[in-house]
Amino acid sequence: MKRILLALALIASVQFAGAQTKSPAEVTKAIESAEAAAQNPKKAANPSTWINIAAKYVDAYNAPVGNIWKGISQQELPLVVKEKPLATEQVNLSGVPYMKNVYQNFDLYFNEGGLLEIIKVTRPYVNGALDKAVEAYIKAYEVDVKGKKTKQIVAGLKDVASKYMEDGLTEYTLGNYAEASADFEKAGTSVECAPVSEMDAEAFYNAGFTAVLVKENERAIKLFEKCIANDYSGEDGAVYSKIAECYTNLDQKDKAAEYLETGFQKYPQSQSILVGLINYYLESGKNTDRLFELINAAKANEPENASLYYVEGNINKQLCRVEDAVAAYAKCAEVDPNYEFGYIGSGILYYEAAIEASQKASEEFDNAKYEALLKVIEENLMNALEPFEKAFETTKNNDIKVSIAEYLKNIYYRFTTKGAEYEAGYNKYNDIVKNGL
Repeated sequence: MKRILLALALIASVQFAGAQTKSPAEVTKAIESAEAAAQNPKKAANPSTWINIAAKYVDAYNAPVGNIWKGISQQELPLVVKEKPLATEQVNLSGVPYMKNVYQNFDLYFNEGGLLEIIKVTRPYVNGALDKAVEAYIKAYEVDVKGKKTKQIVAGLKDVASKYMEDGLTEYTLGNYAEASADFEKAGTSVECAPVSEMDAEAFYNAGFTAVLVKENERAIKLFEKCIANDYSGEDGAVYSKIAECYTNLDQKDKAAEYLETGFQKYPQSQSILVGLINYYLESGKNTDRLFELINAAKANEPENASLYYVEGNINKQLCRVEDAVAAYAKCAEVDPNYEFGYIGSGILYYEAAIEASQKASEEFDNAKYEALLKVIEENLMNALEPFEKAFETTKNNDIKVSIAEYLKNIYYRFTTKGAEYEAGYNKYNDIVKNGL
């Protein structure tokens, strides 16, 4: 076994020795040589000249990290990186721990499993190398009058776009949202033009999403509008709620409402759009009947869609119309007995009412009022019990079952003194919460 490992290490070292990392001087020389060829009018008319320039800029982009690849282990790293890290530190990115190794030209982030997950170039050999590569590919397309190199140019531009996207994800993970937004947008624009002529709406959505994070609201709106123009709305119409957020940030709330209404008509099940609409009508003081006009129009188009009645229940709940909310949630089961969210909606409504009464009781010093609040708490918890039980029986999703079990565990615990059935209920759901299904 030891000899086998030594042989594998030798093979690896031979392979990597054949793919030496280029120095900044070598990269610069290669670019200068390629660009010098373009000074010759005859060669400048040849698309291969510009494709070669683009390739040299892509090489320059790749050069700082050499042969390093994502997924390499910390134990394998010395095979491809001869220099020692300048510093090593434990960092936390969005709640995820990483070991960060700092080198002269780049930072490497290893996950808890010891595998390389993030590569961040800190000292590129050529600034804007990918931008220059795109320019060269576009020039190659312009001089390729016979279209003989179109396939190669398309492949090159798509490769550059993927690198922009990867850079954007890296910057986003590191919390550099402005840089991430710029990279995402470049990922979209680099394939939007001829000869690729493809719309990567997801790239533009990512660019808009990160633009909002750095308060570039007007730019974000243009990016989101591009998504809509190309029939891309994100998950549950997220583009509409994001545009509305931008207009709200710009203090154009009526404009925000227009997008929310448009989005609601297309995606009535979207919680982000619904919450935005409810907040708009409540804060603006305008007639909330408009909300019911919208939901009724949606129900007229899809009368068998149980989720629409769930949305109606949520609207009534937000407007403190408890009886109407319960009726709407109950309608869900009439329309579709297998739709668990109507039951969940009712259960949560009563459970939250019990929590609210409990908070009031904790601050009440009048004994009679305190006892009255205790009754309110128990009534609401008892009312929540049945719909939660039905939701637990109905849903096929184990994650949802465990979430419901958390509510049921708490309710049954409250009533364990009332009899063995409640204690048994507590033990059943407590076990599910602890151990899963």
